[in-house]
Amino acid sequence: MSAPLPAGLPAVHRLEGLPTRVRIHEVGARDGLQAEKALVPTEAKVAFIRDLVAAGLPVVEATSFVSPRWVPQLADAAEVLAGIADAPGELDRHPVLVPNAKGLERAFASGATAVAVFVSATETFARRNLNMTRERALEVAQEVTATARGAGVSVRGYVSMCFGDPWEGPVGLDRVTEVSAGLLEAGCHEVSLGDTIGVGTAGHVQALVAAHTAAGVPVDSLALHFHDTYGQALANVHAGLVAGVTCFDASAAGIGGCPFAGSATGNLATEDLLWMLTGLGIETGVDLRAVLAAGARMTAVLGRPSPSRVAQALG
Repeated sequence: MSAPLPAGLPAVHRLEGLPTRVRIHEVGARDGLQAEKALVPTEAKVAFIRDLVAAGLPVVEATSFVSPRWVPQLADAAEVLAGIADAPGELDRHPVLVPNAKGLERAFASGATAVAVFVSATETFARRNLNMTRERALEVAQEVTATARGAGVSVRGYVSMCFGDPWEGPVGLDRVTEVSAGLLEAGCHEVSLGDTIGVGTAGHVQALVAAHTAAGVPVDSLALHFHDTYGQALANVHAGLVAGVTCFDASAAGIGGCPFAGSATGNLATEDLLWMLTGLGIETGVDLRAVLAAGARMTAVLGRPSPSRVAQALG
Protein backbone atom coordinates (compact mmCIF):
# COMPACT_ATOMS: atom_id res chain seq x y z
CA MET A 1 0.00 0.00 0.00
CA SER A 2 1.31 3.45 -0.89
CA ALA A 3 1.73 5.87 2.01
CA PRO A 4 -0.54 8.92 2.07
CA LEU A 5 0.91 12.06 0.55
CA PRO A 6 1.91 14.92 2.87
CA ALA A 7 -1.19 16.85 1.82
CA GLY A 8 -3.37 14.21 3.44
CA LEU A 9 -4.47 12.61 0.20
CA PRO A 10 -3.87 9.07 -1.07
CA ALA A 11 -1.18 8.24 -3.60
CA VAL A 12 -2.64 8.06 -7.09
CA HIS A 13 -2.61 4.81 -9.03
CA ARG A 14 -4.96 4.68 -12.00
CA LEU A 15 -6.63 1.46 -13.08
CA GLU A 16 -7.20 0.89 -16.75
CA GLY A 17 -10.74 0.91 -18.02
CA LEU A 18 -12.25 3.18 -15.37
CA PRO A 19 -13.83 6.58 -16.12
CA THR A 20 -11.46 9.53 -15.90
CA ARG A 21 -14.05 11.84 -14.35
CA VAL A 22 -17.00 11.26 -12.02
CA ARG A 23 -19.83 13.53 -10.92
CA ILE A 24 -20.76 13.38 -7.25
CA HIS A 25 -24.41 14.13 -6.53
CA GLU A 26 -24.46 15.41 -2.95
CA VAL A 27 -27.57 14.42 -0.99
CA GLY A 28 -26.61 15.25 2.60
CA ALA A 29 -28.80 18.31 3.04
CA ARG A 30 -31.90 16.44 1.90
CA ASP A 31 -31.56 12.67 2.11
CA GLY A 32 -29.13 12.99 4.98
CA LEU A 33 -31.07 15.33 7.23
CA GLN A 34 -34.55 13.95 6.55
CA ALA A 35 -33.97 11.07 8.96
CA GLU A 36 -32.92 13.32 11.84
CA LYS A 37 -35.46 13.49 14.66
CA ALA A 38 -34.14 16.69 16.27
CA LEU A 39 -34.95 19.68 14.09
CA VAL A 40 -31.90 21.28 12.49
CA PRO A 41 -32.13 25.11 12.31
CA THR A 42 -32.79 26.48 8.84
CA GLU A 43 -29.69 28.65 9.00
CA ALA A 44 -27.55 25.57 9.69
CA LYS A 45 -29.01 23.82 6.65
CA VAL A 46 -28.34 26.86 4.46
CA ALA A 47 -24.76 27.11 5.76
CA PHE A 48 -24.26 23.39 5.10
CA ILE A 49 -25.41 23.73 1.50
CA ARG A 50 -23.23 26.78 0.94
CA ASP A 51 -20.21 24.98 2.40
CA LEU A 52 -20.76 22.02 0.07
CA VAL A 53 -21.09 24.26 -2.97
CA ALA A 54 -17.90 26.07 -1.98
CA ALA A 55 -16.18 22.67 -1.81
CA GLY A 56 -16.82 22.27 -5.54
CA LEU A 57 -19.73 19.84 -5.53
CA PRO A 58 -21.61 20.49 -8.79
CA VAL A 59 -25.03 19.41 -7.47
CA VAL A 60 -26.21 19.73 -3.87
CA GLU A 61 -29.77 18.63 -3.24
CA ALA A 62 -31.39 21.21 -1.03
CA THR A 63 -34.57 19.81 0.50
CA SER A 64 -37.85 18.07 -0.20
CA PHE A 65 -41.40 19.35 -0.56
CA VAL A 66 -42.96 16.36 1.15
CA SER A 67 -45.74 16.77 3.68
CA PRO A 68 -44.39 18.44 6.85
CA ARG A 69 -46.62 16.04 8.76
CA TRP A 70 -44.64 13.06 7.44
CA VAL A 71 -41.17 14.66 7.51
CA PRO A 72 -41.16 17.58 9.99
CA GLN A 73 -37.42 18.03 9.45
CA LEU A 74 -38.09 19.40 5.96
CA ALA A 75 -41.01 21.66 6.83
CA ASP A 76 -38.76 24.67 6.14
CA ALA A 77 -38.19 23.73 2.49
CA ALA A 78 -39.27 27.12 1.15
CA GLU A 79 -37.07 28.95 3.65
CA VAL A 80 -34.05 26.84 2.75
CA LEU A 81 -34.48 27.60 -0.95
CA ALA A 82 -34.88 31.29 -0.19
CA GLY A 83 -31.63 31.17 1.76
CA ILE A 84 -29.56 29.84 -1.13
CA ALA A 85 -31.20 31.54 -4.13
CA ASP A 86 -28.97 34.60 -4.23
CA ALA A 87 -27.63 34.33 -7.79
CA PRO A 88 -29.26 33.83 -11.21
CA GLY A 89 -29.47 30.15 -12.02
CA GLU A 90 -28.23 29.13 -8.58
CA LEU A 91 -31.20 26.84 -7.92
CA ASP A 92 -30.41 24.82 -11.06
CA ARG A 93 -27.76 23.02 -9.01
CA HIS A 94 -30.06 22.45 -6.03
CA PRO A 95 -32.75 19.89 -6.93
CA VAL A 96 -35.64 19.39 -4.54
CA LEU A 97 -37.56 16.15 -4.08
CA VAL A 98 -41.29 16.25 -4.82
CA PRO A 99 -43.64 13.32 -4.09
CA ASN A 100 -46.67 14.43 -6.09
CA ALA A 101 -48.38 17.31 -7.91
CA LYS A 102 -48.98 19.21 -4.67
CA GLY A 103 -45.31 18.99 -3.80
CA LEU A 104 -44.41 20.23 -7.27
CA GLU A 105 -46.73 23.21 -6.86
CA ARG A 106 -45.06 24.11 -3.58
CA ALA A 107 -41.64 23.74 -5.19
CA PHE A 108 -42.64 25.98 -8.10
CA ALA A 109 -44.00 28.58 -5.69
CA SER A 110 -40.63 28.60 -3.93
CA GLY A 111 -38.72 29.13 -7.17
CA ALA A 112 -37.31 25.64 -7.67
CA THR A 113 -35.78 25.07 -11.11
CA ALA A 114 -34.73 21.44 -10.66
CA VAL A 115 -36.73 18.65 -9.05
CA ALA A 116 -36.54 14.93 -8.37
CA VAL A 117 -39.24 12.26 -8.27
CA PHE A 118 -39.09 8.84 -6.66
CA VAL A 119 -40.63 5.42 -7.10
CA SER A 120 -40.09 2.13 -5.30
CA ALA A 121 -39.12 -0.96 -7.26
CA THR A 122 -41.23 -2.99 -4.82
CA GLU A 123 -44.93 -3.03 -4.01
CA THR A 124 -44.66 -3.08 -0.22
CA PHE A 125 -42.34 -0.11 0.06
CA ALA A 126 -44.45 1.88 -2.40
CA ARG A 127 -47.45 1.37 -0.15
CA ARG A 128 -45.51 2.14 3.04
CA ASN A 129 -43.64 5.15 1.71
CA LEU A 130 -46.14 6.70 -0.73
CA ASN A 131 -49.38 5.07 0.36
CA MET A 132 -50.13 3.87 -3.15
CA THR A 133 -49.44 0.92 -5.37
CA ARG A 134 -46.14 0.66 -7.20
CA GLU A 135 -47.93 1.07 -10.52
CA ARG A 136 -49.77 4.18 -9.36
CA ALA A 137 -46.59 5.63 -7.84
CA LEU A 138 -44.87 5.33 -11.22
CA GLU A 139 -47.83 6.99 -12.92
CA VAL A 140 -47.75 9.88 -10.44
CA ALA A 141 -44.00 10.31 -10.92
CA GLN A 142 -44.46 10.32 -14.69
CA GLU A 143 -47.24 12.91 -14.45
CA VAL A 144 -45.14 15.15 -12.21
CA THR A 145 -42.17 14.75 -14.54
CA ALA A 146 -44.25 15.72 -17.58
CA THR A 147 -45.59 18.81 -15.82
CA ALA A 148 -42.15 19.88 -14.65
CA ARG A 149 -40.55 19.32 -18.03
CA GLY A 150 -43.36 21.30 -19.62
CA ALA A 151 -42.39 24.21 -17.38
CA GLY A 152 -38.75 23.92 -18.41
CA VAL A 153 -37.65 22.34 -15.12
CA SER A 154 -35.16 19.47 -15.14
CA VAL A 155 -36.16 16.24 -13.41
CA ARG A 156 -34.09 13.46 -11.86
CA GLY A 157 -35.63 10.11 -11.00
CA TYR A 158 -34.94 7.92 -7.98
CA VAL A 159 -35.73 4.22 -7.75
CA SER A 160 -35.60 2.82 -4.23
CA MET A 161 -35.24 -0.80 -3.06
CA CYS A 162 -33.29 -1.75 -6.18
CA PHE A 163 -31.17 -4.41 -4.49
CA GLY A 164 -33.42 -5.79 -1.81
CA ASP A 165 -36.51 -5.03 0.26
CA PRO A 166 -36.82 -5.74 4.02
CA TRP A 167 -40.38 -7.00 3.55
CA GLU A 168 -40.18 -8.71 0.15
CA GLY A 169 -36.57 -9.91 0.06
CA PRO A 170 -34.61 -10.04 -3.24
CA VAL A 171 -35.80 -7.74 -6.03
CA GLY A 172 -35.81 -8.93 -9.63
CA LEU A 173 -33.62 -6.99 -12.05
CA ASP A 174 -36.53 -6.62 -14.46
CA ARG A 175 -38.67 -4.93 -11.81
CA VAL A 176 -36.04 -2.24 -11.40
CA THR A 177 -35.41 -1.72 -15.11
CA GLU A 178 -39.14 -1.37 -15.73
CA VAL A 179 -39.36 1.56 -13.32
CA SER A 180 -36.14 3.18 -14.56
CA ALA A 181 -37.25 3.00 -18.18
CA GLY A 182 -40.63 4.46 -17.27
CA LEU A 183 -39.02 7.45 -15.57
CA LEU A 184 -36.64 8.10 -18.44
CA GLU A 185 -39.44 7.84 -20.99
CA ALA A 186 -41.41 10.42 -19.02
CA GLY A 187 -38.54 12.92 -19.30
CA CYS A 188 -36.15 12.34 -16.40
CA HIS A 189 -32.61 13.16 -17.52
CA GLU A 190 -31.11 10.64 -15.11
CA VAL A 191 -32.22 7.82 -12.83
CA SER A 192 -30.49 7.03 -9.56
CA LEU A 193 -30.67 3.38 -8.50
CA GLY A 194 -30.83 3.14 -4.74
CA ASP A 195 -29.62 0.38 -2.46
CA THR A 196 -31.99 1.61 0.24
CA ILE A 197 -31.08 -1.02 2.84
CA GLY A 198 -27.47 -1.52 1.81
CA VAL A 199 -27.65 -5.21 0.86
CA GLY A 200 -26.12 -4.91 -2.62
CA THR A 201 -22.79 -6.47 -3.54
CA ALA A 202 -20.42 -5.84 -6.44
CA GLY A 203 -21.71 -8.60 -8.68
CA HIS A 204 -25.27 -7.47 -8.12
CA VAL A 205 -24.33 -3.92 -9.11
CA GLN A 206 -22.83 -5.05 -12.40
CA ALA A 207 -25.79 -7.34 -13.10
CA LEU A 208 -28.24 -4.49 -12.50
CA VAL A 209 -26.36 -2.08 -14.77
CA ALA A 210 -26.11 -4.78 -17.44
CA ALA A 211 -29.84 -5.45 -17.19
CA HIS A 212 -30.51 -1.77 -17.86
CA THR A 213 -28.25 -1.58 -20.90
CA ALA A 214 -29.81 -4.80 -22.24
CA ALA A 215 -33.21 -3.12 -21.87
CA GLY A 216 -32.03 -0.13 -23.91
CA VAL A 217 -31.26 2.19 -20.98
CA PRO A 218 -27.96 4.03 -21.66
CA VAL A 219 -25.41 3.68 -18.89
CA ASP A 220 -24.79 7.43 -18.98
CA SER A 221 -28.38 7.99 -17.81
CA LEU A 222 -27.77 5.97 -14.63
CA ALA A 223 -26.48 7.01 -11.23
CA LEU A 224 -25.90 4.80 -8.20
CA HIS A 225 -26.92 5.51 -4.61
CA PHE A 226 -25.42 3.25 -1.96
CA HIS A 227 -25.91 2.81 1.77
CA ASP A 228 -23.10 1.27 3.79
CA THR A 229 -25.20 -0.98 6.05
CA TYR A 230 -23.01 -4.03 5.39
CA GLY A 231 -19.80 -2.18 4.56
CA GLN A 232 -20.18 -2.71 0.81
CA ALA A 233 -20.70 0.84 -0.46
CA LEU A 234 -17.20 1.53 -1.81
CA ALA A 235 -16.87 -1.96 -3.30
CA ASN A 236 -20.17 -1.31 -5.04
CA VAL A 237 -18.93 2.05 -6.32
CA HIS A 238 -15.93 0.31 -7.84
CA ALA A 239 -18.22 -2.22 -9.51
CA GLY A 240 -20.26 0.68 -10.88
CA LEU A 241 -17.13 2.35 -12.23
CA VAL A 242 -16.12 -0.86 -13.99
CA ALA A 243 -19.61 -0.98 -15.51
CA GLY A 244 -19.19 2.57 -16.85
CA VAL A 245 -21.33 4.54 -14.40
CA THR A 246 -20.01 8.08 -13.86
CA CYS A 247 -22.42 9.55 -11.31
CA PHE A 248 -22.64 8.52 -7.66
CA ASP A 249 -24.78 9.89 -4.85
CA ALA A 250 -23.13 10.54 -1.50
CA SER A 251 -23.76 12.40 1.73
CA ALA A 252 -21.18 14.55 3.52
CA ALA A 253 -20.23 12.94 6.83
CA GLY A 254 -22.27 9.88 5.85
CA ILE A 255 -25.39 11.29 7.50
CA GLY A 256 -28.78 9.93 6.64
CA GLY A 257 -30.68 6.83 5.82
CA CYS A 258 -34.29 6.18 4.97
CA PRO A 259 -36.76 6.96 7.79
CA PHE A 260 -39.33 4.64 6.19
CA ALA A 261 -37.12 1.53 6.02
CA GLY A 262 -36.14 0.35 9.46
CA SER A 263 -32.98 -1.48 8.44
CA ALA A 264 -31.54 1.37 6.38
CA THR A 265 -28.44 3.02 7.83
CA GLY A 266 -26.30 5.88 6.65
CA ASN A 267 -25.49 6.93 3.15
CA LEU A 268 -22.07 6.49 1.61
CA ALA A 269 -19.92 9.32 3.01
CA THR A 270 -18.82 11.86 0.42
CA GLU A 271 -15.41 12.03 2.09
CA ASP A 272 -14.86 8.28 1.75
CA LEU A 273 -15.96 8.33 -1.88
CA LEU A 274 -13.61 11.22 -2.62
CA TRP A 275 -10.66 9.42 -1.01
CA MET A 276 -11.22 6.38 -3.19
CA LEU A 277 -11.73 8.36 -6.40
CA THR A 278 -8.68 10.51 -5.69
CA GLY A 279 -6.53 7.42 -5.23
CA LEU A 280 -7.76 6.08 -8.55
CA GLY A 281 -6.85 9.33 -10.30
CA ILE A 282 -10.49 10.02 -11.16
CA GLU A 283 -11.29 13.72 -11.34
CA THR A 284 -14.26 15.18 -9.45
CA GLY A 285 -13.47 18.88 -9.08
CA VAL A 286 -14.25 18.58 -5.37
CA ASP A 287 -12.00 19.65 -2.48
CA LEU A 288 -11.89 16.79 0.03
CA ARG A 289 -10.66 18.99 2.89
CA ALA A 290 -13.54 21.42 2.34
CA VAL A 291 -16.07 18.58 2.41
CA LEU A 292 -14.48 17.29 5.62
CA ALA A 293 -14.91 20.72 7.19
CA ALA A 294 -18.53 20.99 6.02
CA GLY A 295 -19.33 17.55 7.38
CA ALA A 296 -17.65 18.34 10.70
CA ARG A 297 -19.69 21.50 11.11
CA MET A 298 -22.94 19.67 10.45
CA THR A 299 -22.17 16.72 12.72
CA ALA A 300 -21.34 19.26 15.44
CA VAL A 301 -24.85 20.66 14.98
CA LEU A 302 -26.22 17.11 15.18
CA GLY A 303 -24.20 16.46 18.31
CA ARG A 304 -22.35 13.34 17.22
CA PRO A 305 -19.14 12.37 15.41
CA SER A 306 -19.01 11.65 11.71
CA PRO A 307 -19.23 7.96 10.74
CA SER A 308 -16.98 8.69 7.74
CA ARG A 309 -13.82 6.61 8.02
CA VAL A 310 -11.81 9.32 6.26
CA ALA A 311 -13.14 11.97 8.64
CA GLN A 312 -12.11 9.79 11.56
CA ALA A 313 -8.64 9.13 10.11
CA LEU A 314 -7.86 12.74 9.24
CA GLY A 315 -9.49 14.23 12.28
